[in-house]
Amino acid sequence: MDLKFNNSRKYISITVPSKTQTMSPHIKSIDDIIVLGINLSKFNKLTQFFICVAGVFVFYLIYGYLQELIFSVEGFKSYGWYLTLVQFAFYSIFGLIELQLIQDKRRRIPGKTYMIIAFLTVGTMGLSNTSLGYLNYPTQVIFKCCKLIPVMLGGVFIQGKRYNVADVSAALCMSLGLIWFTLADSTVAPNFNLTGVMLISLALCADAVIGNVQEKAMKLHNASNSEMVLYSYSIGFVYILLGLTCTSGLSPAVTFCSKNPIQTYGYAFLFSLTGYFGISFVLALIKIFGALVAVTVTTGRKAMTIVLSFIFFAKPFTFQYVWSGLLVVLGIFLNVYSKNMDKIRLPSPYDLINKSVIVRKSRTLAQTV
Repeated sequence: MDLKFNNSRKYISITVPSKTQTMSPHIKSIDDIIVLGINLSKFNKLTQFFICVAGVFVFYLIYGYLQELIFSVEGFKSYGWYLTLVQFAFYSIFGLIELQLIQDKRRRIPGKTYMIIAFLTVGTMGLSNTSLGYLNYPTQVIFKCCKLIPVMLGGVFIQGKRYNVADVSAALCMSLGLIWFTLADSTVAPNFNLTGVMLISLALCADAVIGNVQEKAMKLHNASNSEMVLYSYSIGFVYILLGLTCTSGLSPAVTFCSKNPIQTYGYAFLFSLTGYFGISFVLALIKIFGALVAVTVTTGRKAMTIVLSFIFFAKPFTFQYVWSGLLVVLGIFLNVYSKNMDKIRLPSPYDLINKSVIVRKSRTLAQTV
């Protein structure tokens, strides 16, 4: 990069070298998207798409299978919080390893913010894991698809937001689909328990909040994904450890898992590893192809997870599951359609005025350097 100063006119000329020019070895192109050591930027768009889709499906299908497999171990259903503790430990290790591979290892986000994020993360994942002790896995997946509902309710009651017809229709479709799916589950499942519905609903509320908090913190402080993973999960690990110790829930869980180390710790390691890898491919999919494609792929993955759950794990089935699931999927696509319409809407006069003000300020700043 060459900087040229002109004292008479007081401006700076910046020349950025092209891709064919030699750059310092420690500087990477901002277009490079590296996932698990694979530089996707070297491939064409079609190959990138298939690699990302394959990564999402392979890792998340294994993730879902292992999660249900762990809870199918006889006597394990009451140890959902301990599974979350082990999962947080593995995620903290993965985050630490990934952080060592990047140049800037400084913590940018304040500790107080991480304490809030860790609390929400514990609520999201802990309640979600624990709910599997009371719910069928397909029901839990359907609930996870409906994060829009608590987000919209929070926006209405907390911020006074107003939503368009597509958003309201999406929320209604998801709500009706959830109710229908839950009623089907309560009819055919012999061990249906409303406690599971309450747990996964609380997990959804925490999940709806944590996304906004994480995004705001990362943009404000320019933090990396590995930093966010390391500190939020390590602090969350301490939270859960203190909670289990105070409630005397740690000792029985350790005793049970020590008797079945392969089916508990072994599965938990693979469960955590595949989840960690899966989110890397989802983020790459968003960066390359946008949110619409990413939501389409992840929705297809969740549908496949539900199908495989019925195939590999014996459970009662009714076609009411299919129709209610399709209603939820319709709600998801209505929500994505609404977001994309907002992005491509024509600018209002206020937008044009604000844009012209920003342009004028930028030019003034460039001329007075």
